[in-house]
Amino acid sequence: MEGAASGRVALVHDFLLDLRGAERVFRAICDLYPEADVFTAVYDEAGTEGRFADRNVHTSFLQKTRPSSRTFRALLPFYPAAIESFDLTGYDLVLSSSSAWAHAVLPAEGAVHVSYCYNPFRYAWNDRDRTLASRREPISRAILAGLFRRWRQWDWIAAQRVDRYLAISRTTKARIGSYFGRDATVVHPPVQTTRFEPGPVRDYYLVLSELMPHKHIEDAVRAFNRLRKPLVVVGDGPDGRHLRRLAGPTITFTGRVGDPQAARLLQGCRALVVTAAEEFGIAAVEAQAAGRPVISVRRGGALETVEEGVTGAFWEGGPEDLAATVAAFDDGAVDPQECVANAERFSEAVFARALPREVAAARSGTREQREAVRSARREHQRTPRRGLTGPLG
Repeated sequence: MEGAASGRVALVHDFLLDLRGAERVFRAICDLYPEADVFTAVYDEAGTEGRFADRNVHTSFLQKTRPSSRTFRALLPFYPAAIESFDLTGYDLVLSSSSAWAHAVLPAEGAVHVSYCYNPFRYAWNDRDRTLASRREPISRAILAGLFRRWRQWDWIAAQRVDRYLAISRTTKARIGSYFGRDATVVHPPVQTTRFEPGPVRDYYLVLSELMPHKHIEDAVRAFNRLRKPLVVVGDGPDGRHLRRLAGPTITFTGRVGDPQAARLLQGCRALVVTAAEEFGIAAVEAQAAGRPVISVRRGGALETVEEGVTGAFWEGGPEDLAATVAAFDDGAVDPQECVANAERFSEAVFARALPREVAAARSGTREQREAVRSARREHQRTPRRGLTGPLG
């Protein structure tokens, strides 16, 4: 099997409670290492649609609380201790898939740890100020600020133990450098491009996203209220009720939909609208695989996946700018085959070659480079580790 490595392999993911972009990528990583054991803080087989039922999944002590995708955030202070509690003795390679705490696992002496990073934990780093501002009570805000401060200290220490970082995009690579002082190699995540194909186009635009405040879906709602054009919003999340109250009569909310319906909606839309600076943005690639263009905010991963004037357009500013860009954009002039060809740059086949190649390079790194990282790891292992509920290492 391509990507298999000699010796025992441990694959680590933050949590496996539902099936979103990171979990789909992790499933692709699992496919590359079919004999590897899986470690995750908490796991819900039903919530992940049975995608990991064939794997040997190890969970932490937090599994006893039986958290769901709706309740797991309440356990935030305990995840560092949970991820550090795994016994990885006997594993020669540890490959973590991390957007929060998975990169902080403690490999055995002599093991190589490669971390595939979606983003450093956003709520403690790049989204910290917005998160704190959303808390109205001063006491709650102060407690959360203290938690984030301690998390950032712990997170930086953990990052120094990783042998090699791989980033999903240039945006994530820059954040790893800025926050952790570590270099990273970009390996774009895999997109199941074969699930999509061009087809008949209808008269609606599409948003496909979690309904979270940091996704800025409100910009799309306000823009399409102004335009009075049909917009279909697919996804759910805590911002859903607010967005529904704001939406005018041309805007429809579907909630979460299955893969086949998502593919049909992408195939039939005039364009996918992206309002957030995604670290990568799998939906934008999926839209192009379905032959449809993308109208995205001019930030984040879309700058790497969308070709301006060929497979989409960019906008800057607020809802007024988005409305103006949609009104001016001629989606009928876009060649669906150009979109499909561009999407193929991010296919599963490309990922299946790139990730094992970079992991192999990490395993063959110079002795001096690996010993420097391991020295930092040994120093941290000598200190008390109680996550964020006790002394920091």
